[in-house]
Amino acid sequence: MTLRRREVVNELLRDRGELLVIAGLGSTAWDITAAGDSPLSFPMWGAMGQAAMMGLGLALAQPKRPVLVITGDGEMLMGLGSLATIGVQAPANLTVVVIDNERYGETGMQRTHTADGVDLAAIATACKFKRTITVTNDVAPVREMIYRSGGPNFAAVKVADEKLPLVLPPHDGVLLKARFRRALLGESADVLPEER
Repeated sequence: MTLRRREVVNELLRDRGELLVIAGLGSTAWDITAAGDSPLSFPMWGAMGQAAMMGLGLALAQPKRPVLVITGDGEMLMGLGSLATIGVQAPANLTVVVIDNERYGETGMQRTHTADGVDLAAIATACKFKRTITVTNDVAPVREMIYRSGGPNFAAVKVADEKLPLVLPPHDGVLLKARFRRALLGESADVLPEER
């Protein structure tokens, strides 16, 4: 059975409650939006390689809140150093999920290094992640990591290399930041602290 990226993301975000989600540049940002746009989601529009570090900062700043980074294999390969930093910092509330289609989906579907055997879960294991897995046919263990296991956790989810229609989140970075911050901090939708 070949997993489909949108179905995987839909399942991971089903009944998400207060889960904070950072999505990497490109397809995973479209995937979380297709699963249902939420003010507790922060899609990265232009910072390739930075989703995991964004998630780490959020997890450290909000240690009582579960944080999920959903990113692609190309984006994760660009930010491999972040895995070592996450492993050393060891945030118990952070899970990184890589949707691995073995392609650079935003630039023409060129093969990534995972297509040639680079094992991202093994790299995360070497970087001191508490739990790491690669899944090819069942995302239940990934849901278990996200919602019930102390981290840091890492999952590589192998999916079909399909090109899907875009489901775009808001493109305004200021709006995304403000709505995420308001949802995260429970502040009035009318006034942020720096506006007082």
